[in-house]
Amino acid sequence: MALIVQKYGGTSVGDVDRIKNVARRVKETRDAGNQVIVVVSARSGVTNDLIARAKALNPTPDEREMDMLLTVGEQETIALTAMALHALDVPAVSRTGAQAGILTDPAHTRARITSISGGDIQAQLDADKVVILAGFQGHSADGQITTLGRGGSDLSAIAIAAALNADLCQIYTDVDGVYTADPRLVPDATKLDEISYEEMLELASSGSKVMQNRAVEFAQKFNVIFEVRSSFNNNPGTIVKEEAASMEDVVVSGVALDKNQAKIVASDLPDRPGTAAKLFKALADADISVDMIVQNIGREGKANMTFTVPREDIHRAEKVVKESFPDEASGKLFEANDIAKVSVVGVGMRSHSGVAAQLFDALAGASINIQLVSTSEIKISVGIDPKDAEGATRVVHAAFGLGQ
Repeated sequence: MALIVQKYGGTSVGDVDRIKNVARRVKETRDAGNQVIVVVSARSGVTNDLIARAKALNPTPDEREMDMLLTVGEQETIALTAMALHALDVPAVSRTGAQAGILTDPAHTRARITSISGGDIQAQLDADKVVILAGFQGHSADGQITTLGRGGSDLSAIAIAAALNADLCQIYTDVDGVYTADPRLVPDATKLDEISYEEMLELASSGSKVMQNRAVEFAQKFNVIFEVRSSFNNNPGTIVKEEAASMEDVVVSGVALDKNQAKIVASDLPDRPGTAAKLFKALADADISVDMIVQNIGREGKANMTFTVPREDIHRAEKVVKESFPDEASGKLFEANDIAKVSVVGVGMRSHSGVAAQLFDALAGASINIQLVSTSEIKISVGIDPKDAEGATRVVHAAFGLGQ
């Protein structure tokens, strides 16, 4: 008997018929002699609708109340999924994140998991029940409901699989697996049979919508091998695991596009040691993630700092910059505009040269201007005008021969 964790995203449970389809899949897995934990997201569109309602009442709603509101979506789905299984004569019980003992820090809307007790999940499994767990949520030490940020149901599934030593973790979504690029943008994108944690993490943090990057990070830390596959067919998916030697034979594994970025230019900052530390510590204290960073050469005691943040954090970032340097700036302190980030990722970059040159040459051939560049050992990202984003993704994908 194996313990299998299956996670179903919002599109997989989008309506009653799709919830019935999930129930049938779960029944098949259980009938094969397995114990099953099912982690579900809110139905597709529900979270966005709840956010819109909240902001219609208050443009900056209280984060604690947002957590109280947004967890409603997953709690609806766990109850409906349990009911669908009952209709198939499968004993099932729903559990919230708090009931599963998912303890987090107190950071509302972006909490981090600190420990998982599992609650009574193992006892329910031993009683031959399927456990339906609400993704995306947990509770803090003082009993407050918390949420794990966008895509947090992926993290819930990986975390419960690690805590209960599951034999298999399957992430069911609306695509067949991990592709070399978004197949909706690049028609000839190819599905990968396997990919390393590092590559998956870079793709996720670079804009790939397949997995939440924190979930991949958690899986790598606790060595949770998982499979990304479709809930609408039975095709094999993509296995995400530790890097294998053969993976280095492929220089670039995929291209990711992130259009949810904003470029910020903080002008006329003091050109002295400690300025960058002061600025980015303040941004970190405000839980604002910074990606690409460029500082120009200082002149006359002043310097400009350019960096990117998620678009939804732009107003908070503006406030942090101004509060960090209230009296020391002249001219325009703050300027922001949208930017798109295109990234190429591959563990083979470690042992192959010329990737940056090939990337820049492909973009130049398409007359696409580069505004920012950042690199890691296995990734190169460029910031470009959003109007060029989709075309650049296709150009880069073709330049590295990733098509079918």
